[in-house]
Amino acid sequence: MKPTPSDVHVDQPLTNISIAYLQDQSRFVADRVFPVVPVNKQSDRYYAYDRGDWNRDDMQERAPSTESAGSGFRIDNTPTYFCREFALHRDIPDQVMANADVMLDPLRESVLYLTLKALLRREKNWASSYFKNGVWANGLAGVNSAPNSSQFLQWNDNSSDPIKTIRAAATTILESTGFAPNVLVLGKRVYDALLDNVAILDRIKYSTVTGQPSLINANLLAQLFEVERVEVMAGIENTAAEGASANHSFISGKSALLAYSALAPGLMSPSAGYTFAWNNLGYTGQVVRQFRMDELKAQRVEIETNFDQKLVSADLGFFFGSAVA
Repeated sequence: MKPTPSDVHVDQPLTNISIAYLQDQSRFVADRVFPVVPVNKQSDRYYAYDRGDWNRDDMQERAPSTESAGSGFRIDNTPTYFCREFALHRDIPDQVMANADVMLDPLRESVLYLTLKALLRREKNWASSYFKNGVWANGLAGVNSAPNSSQFLQWNDNSSDPIKTIRAAATTILESTGFAPNVLVLGKRVYDALLDNVAILDRIKYSTVTGQPSLINANLLAQLFEVERVEVMAGIENTAAEGASANHSFISGKSALLAYSALAPGLMSPSAGYTFAWNNLGYTGQVVRQFRMDELKAQRVEIETNFDQKLVSADLGFFFGSAVA
């Protein structure tokens, strides 16, 4: 029996192309809010430290020639993760490959197409699981008038004061955990409303450098809200079935999340959440392959991603539901 082309040649993974494209996708925020932790096993346990033990004052005065007071901290080793595998492929017929114009690159286009699909999956999974009410230890619901103690006036209202509302939420997180939140995640509609919010515009009427009106952007909002980053969820999804009229909408909805996100994931680094990414076949959480499909007379490009987004500390997040009307 004669060898087929795929018997004598194994194509190299195309993951480098995918990674380069991934880095440009600033509108997808899931991996920046829940930092990626590379793991060598598809499933395992991780450790959670008791924060109360760390924040308790156990120091005692010691008399001469006596032992010091003893202390310690508890570790919970019961939390687990499991990196589920998601995969998708696109086949490129030989006729398409042979007939493609010079300026077209069917293989590269397929990698970019599949990478976007993987980004959509991760963002949708994170948003549906954690960018919602009932997940975090603290939260408020936006209303269009007369808010009570568990509500706030929606930020598109001219009488609202998002700076005051978010500062109070940050103080709540700091007092209950010892960590100041460092990231504010905004749905695109919420971000747009904040750019026109009267209370915010009043705070930054003029630049202290030029004396001219200031340009409001995410960096300036971060300064106002005293966080390191403002992340704007601007990814969109077409929810219509294939062949039907497209129905695009933002994945994020109209909410906001204030949280502490670890700058450098580690064993003793607290974080609102982590994304565990399995180092499957040497690629952290994602790999793209190209291989021959002889029976189809086509080249197949396939993406595979293995991850588990886990809530680690519910008290390190404060959720604002329906932040704008």
